[in-house]
Amino acid sequence: MAKANAIIREELKERGVRHWELAHELGVSEQTLVRWLRFEMDEDKQMDMLEKIEAVAKRKENVLDD
Repeated sequence: MAKANAIIREELKERGVRHWELAHELGVSEQTLVRWLRFEMDEDKQMDMLEKIEAVAKRKENVLDD
């Protein structure tokens, strides 16, 4: 059985973004984010999270480039 929100989990892993980093970007606690990930979210919420993951990953890349 696949875990809920597999695309979010995969993207976090591939981009090297931690749960706490995404939670901070979303303005929620890490515990809240983990609870959200337990059950499949609607497409709009997933897309918002994917955009936030991308933003965090780009910031991290820029820090490494400096």
